[in-house]
Amino acid sequence: MDNVIPRVKVPASAKAGEVFTIKTLISHPMVTGFTKDKDGKPIPREIIHRFTCDFNGKNVIDVAIDPAVSANPYFEFDAKIDAAGEFVFKWYDDDGTVYTDKKSIALG
Repeated sequence: MDNVIPRVKVPASAKAGEVFTIKTLISHPMVTGFTKDKDGKPIPREIIHRFTCDFNGKNVIDVAIDPAVSANPYFEFDAKIDAAGEFVFKWYDDDGTVYTDKKSIALG
């Protein structure tokens, strides 16, 4: 799908054990499969059905997304780290596409 844009906000650094907030948003229309085009034909379902976040190879969050979720799904969650590293965010689309974003964080 064109114009699908993931956006992620992670602080540049955090102290070991400090809790901080991660915010994610992906621009996606989330077509449920229940709507019809101008000719009355059903528009095929195309949604982001899963979101994951890993830190240094370990899973932080894994969300199954239902078709009832609105367009442009937004997730906000807290995390804490004990070492510097990289967060890897993935959104899984019905068409098999996986949208990925990565953000590094330092110990500060």
